[in-house]
Amino acid sequence: MAERIEQRLEDRIPELEQLERVGLFTHKEIRAVLRKASALEYKIQRRALRKEDFINYIQYEVNLLELIKKRRARIGYSFKKDEIEHSILHRVHSLFNRATGKWKDDVQLWLSHVAFCKQWNAKHQLSKVFSTMLAIHSNKPALWIMAAKWEMETRLSSESARHLFLRALRFHPECPKLYQEYFRMELMHAEKQRKEKKEFEQAKMDLGEFNYSEEILNGEMARIVYREASQKIKGVEFQLAVLSIAKLFDFTQDLQKEILESLQARFADDPLTWDYMARRELELGSLQPTENSTKQKKVSEMAQREERCCAVFDEAVGAVPTEDMWKCYITFCLERYNRKTNSEELKQKRLERTLSVFSKAHENNLLSEALYKQWLQLLLDSSLSEKAVEVAEAATRHFGQSVETWHMRLQVLIQLKRDDVSQCFEEAIKHVKSKGTLPLWTLWVEWSEGTNSKEDTEALYQRSLHATTPAESVTMKEMYLDWTYRSSGYKKVKRLFTSLCENRPFSLDFFRKMIQIEKEQESCKMLHLREYYERALREFGSTNTDLWLDYIKEELSHPQGKPENCGSIHWRAMKMLQGDLVEDFVSKYTLLQTGNL
Repeated sequence: MAERIEQRLEDRIPELEQLERVGLFTHKEIRAVLRKASALEYKIQRRALRKEDFINYIQYEVNLLELIKKRRARIGYSFKKDEIEHSILHRVHSLFNRATGKWKDDVQLWLSHVAFCKQWNAKHQLSKVFSTMLAIHSNKPALWIMAAKWEMETRLSSESARHLFLRALRFHPECPKLYQEYFRMELMHAEKQRKEKKEFEQAKMDLGEFNYSEEILNGEMARIVYREASQKIKGVEFQLAVLSIAKLFDFTQDLQKEILESLQARFADDPLTWDYMARRELELGSLQPTENSTKQKKVSEMAQREERCCAVFDEAVGAVPTEDMWKCYITFCLERYNRKTNSEELKQKRLERTLSVFSKAHENNLLSEALYKQWLQLLLDSSLSEKAVEVAEAATRHFGQSVETWHMRLQVLIQLKRDDVSQCFEEAIKHVKSKGTLPLWTLWVEWSEGTNSKEDTEALYQRSLHATTPAESVTMKEMYLDWTYRSSGYKKVKRLFTSLCENRPFSLDFFRKMIQIEKEQESCKMLHLREYYERALREFGSTNTDLWLDYIKEELSHPQGKPENCGSIHWRAMKMLQGDLVEDFVSKYTLLQTGNL
């Protein structure tokens, strides 16, 4: 092994000598490079190879290349690249080849090699990398697309790109993304040929030796790809995706027409088809020139276009009366309403239209829970409070089991300071199952704290502890403790803490809150702190190292603390903590002893 490493280091000498001779590196730096290279070589020649060692070696060589590049720019020296950079590049490719050969399944490693080749313009090497990678990872369409795009955009070889796409489709005959990118590639190829032909014609050159097929120039290859894909891929999303790609090219009007006709014939009942057809009205209007139009005229034209869109949507919800169709309609209306405009008239029209569509969807019982929330927000933003209360009530009628819907209604009532908030809370708790009601109880007690008497709020807290599940009651205990301290003082909260400790479960924050309350008192007693820590350790002593360390720090820093207890606490911690937590505790305890924690 040593002989092989020595040979590799000797192979470096010519490039290092050149670096020193041309003044890019000093003799001291050359020796440092050799030492580092030697250490890295030994790591990748071991019997038990590690991926990290190869990555570190590659990163070192890449950093060296970057440094050489900066030094060249600084002194303005651009010669001897074959003797210096070429040698390092060859070594990096070799390291990548060894690493990807050993860890074939690591896609990130392959992509790193691809990125390196692109960065240093190693086209010939990159072609080999793609070939090997695709032979191993033929099950990943994204890699095929990456390789084909590189062939098309960097090597300008549409033939190679087409060949890769056809190979990829043999492995993934029903992959929409592959067909989309293949479709795009064929259109790019047609556009490229059209530009070439135009330039030759402008230069008045003879086109006899060039074979420009009219079919290819008109995107016939892309049409073939689309028809083939349409037979295998059934979703409307694919049709819309290829249509959006076709619209990027100005010679595809016939192709766009064919896709649109297919879309309307095959997916007439799909909400996405109607959504596209409606939104298309906006684009059709924007194609007309409006340079000399006044602001008022532009606003009027925009309003007309939106009216045409809504006319299509109205037809759509009649033909396809589904929740998804109404969602598309409402989403469009909200998008238009949220667009900035200086015309108050247009904004008001958009608001009225949006609220009208919400009302119609509600009347047809085709409004989802999420859309009710958006409707409510819009009403509140528009200061339509009475209507908001009605909508909130309607939402809870439709989604009576939903905690989120009741929460939403209650927030509206609280925000508007209505008198029936308490009654609504009672109604919500009655309708919703006990599991998952925590958001309702937290909202209720928070509202009660600012509105009701102490006695009523305390009764509500007591009721919440019994009404919520054990896991949810943990949060209520923390809130109860905090509110009692704020409203009634230390003595009351201490009695409450003792009372609450009789019923599990607890959270660590519950105990930490009580410890914090004790420490805030003028006569903070260590006896009480010990009690709280001991109670907390009974629950969390086997899983929390910081609790033990805080207990030890308290004994060391408190005026009434007993430092002699620290040894006993340490011994108990070592016994109670589980697994790796013991090691973690020991290291933190050592830092504490040395004053670094």
